[in-house]
Parts: sequence; structure tokens; C-alpha cells
Amino acid sequence: MQRLTVAGRLLITALVLAAAFFAFRYFGGNEALRKLAPKDKEYSESQTLPRADDKTAEGAVEESSASDGGSSNNTASDQPRPAFSYTAPEPQNGQLKGVVELGASGFNSFIVKIDDQKHWKLEKAEFGNSLVMENMASDNDIRTGLKSYIGKMLDYGVGGRNIHFVVSSGALKAEGTQKIIKALKSLNYFVNTVTPEQEGALGLRSVLPADYADNSFVTDIGSGNTKISWQSGGSTRALETYGAKYFENGTSDETVATEVKAKAKQIPTDHRKTCFIIGGVPFELAKSVRKDKERYTVLDAPSAYKLENAKSKAGLNIYKSIAEATGCNQFVFDWDANFTIGYLLTLK
Repeated sequence: MQRLTVAGRLLITALVLAAAFFAFRYFGGNEALRKLAPKDKEYSESQTLPRADDKTAEGAVEESSASDGGSSNNTASDQPRPAFSYTAPEPQNGQLKGVVELGASGFNSFIVKIDDQKHWKLEKAEFGNSLVMENMASDNDIRTGLKSYIGKMLDYGVGGRNIHFVVSSGALKAEGTQKIIKALKSLNYFVNTVTPEQEGALGLRSVLPADYADNSFVTDIGSGNTKISWQSGGSTRALETYGAKYFENGTSDETVATEVKAKAKQIPTDHRKTCFIIGGVPFELAKSVRKDKERYTVLDAPSAYKLENAKSKAGLNIYKSIAEATGCNQFVFDWDANFTIGYLLTLK
């Protein structure tokens, strides 16, 4: 066999390399080379990667969450509650006065310092159960409880003539309330009674700041009834509806919601910016979201609360109905206010 010359070997090598080159391109060699190219060069020619601290990147993430429904499905408790930064004026050289609220669910006492300008500050509060509405409190229970409240007020420095007793309009409907009035008369104390409209006006006087009189309203959810009030043209308008113990009478949630909404819709639209809310159930709602010892606590939306107690559920139904009827989304609970303090503010 004749040996190939050097020129022949070079020719064959050139042909093999050429064939390999064309085969490489035919079967995707260019694409493979592009994939092997440095990544930073490819991005530098087409786009700039966002940095982790880039505001544009944060905005893109938020927009993406909104587009896929991530933010629209959040419950009310997931959203930050709006702050309420109002500070009530302090009384100057005030006088101590005491009042005992004889309510449908309990005896509550308040010691307040009030000055000549009717600025006031809560010094001490005490809450207790009476079972008056259920007619389960004996004459001796009532007498003992009242004497205890009186003694504590005297010990605190409240003068005997500055201790007052007010029966709530809800408790006034209860059969056992007459036992309270009888027991107080035996102790030589006068008992003040109020209508629902008067109670609503007194609640407003204690809780509604003057700066909010033209755009806000007040709700007092009691056990025996609920009072809704607002100021208009220099006068106070107050409406009564179901209280948080309506379930004891077999009244349905639907019936209560319908009436509460009808009453709440009477509030002028320009008075629905903020609702100042007080009462037993609002107290429970505020307790779960209160920050430190703040006086004013903004409640969560009704849908954020999961309650088990029957009274609390009923009160939540009332709260929800008022919120839906008015469109108000800022309900502010005042930890110090009570309609009986409003009564003290009417005294000279």
C-alpha cells in the first residue's frame, strides 16, 4: 500500500475539520455557544437586574401581589388600624365627684376630677356584676354592694354630697331595679333615672370631643339597649334600639340588624367620619387590640372579631350593623367615658 504524501495528509485533515464545523452549526452549535457566554454581558445588553434594596423592585413585588389577588383577600385584622392621636384637655384645680351607674348588667362606679370649664379626668373606676336584669339580686346583695361603693368613694376623698347614683335606661326596664331604688332610699340617697334619649345625650357629652362635634357620632352599646347620638344645630339627637342581651328574649339577629341599620341610617352623612363608641361589648372588643394604656383605642372592623360569648356575639351584630349602615370605618373606644360622667358634667 502506497504511503500518503504530506500534502495528501494535510488535505484529508482539512476536509475532516470542515465537515465537523458544518455539522456543529447544523446541529445547534451556535445556540450552545450563546448559552456558554458570560451572563453579565447578556444582561448588560438587554436589561438591568433590580437590587434587593431597590424601590423599583419593591414596587414590582407589591404590584404583582395585587394583580394575583394577594392583597384583596386580606382580612381586616391584617391591615394596620388608623391611629387616633387626640388628647383630652386636663382639668385645672378640679373637684372630686363620684357616681355609681346602676346598669342592667352591673354596678359601675367612677371617681372623676372636674373643673369649672367641665374638663374632666377619670381618677378611679370599678366594675361589678349585679344580675339586676335577671332579677337574681337580693335586697341584701344590693344594699351590701352599694354600701361598699359608697365607702370606697368616701375613703378616696369624695365628699358625701358629691356621690350620685344614676339608673341606666336599660336597667330601668328590669323588674329588679325597684330593689335598687328602695335600698338607696333606705340609705338616704336620691336615685336619678334617665330616659334612653337622655342617656344617649349624656353619653355624647362625656365622650365626644368638641373638635369632632360637626362630623362624628356616638354609640353606646349597653345590655338593655343601644343609644346612637349626634349633635346637629346646637342640639343633640339620640335614638334607642336593641341592647346586647336581646337574645334573652328570643329576638333574632336578623330582626335586630334590620332595626339597628334603620336607626343608624338617620345619622346625617356629614356626621359619619368617626364613631366614638362605649359600652360593655365595645370594651371587650377594644381590650383585644389596646396598645399599652392608651385612652383611645381604634377598634378593628367587625369581620376581624371571632367571639364565643352570646352577649359579645349579639353586641358584635349591633356594631356590624351600624358600621354597614353608616359606612364609618373608624370606631374609637374611650376607656374612661361613661354616660354617668356626662351626668356629672351637667351639675354645677
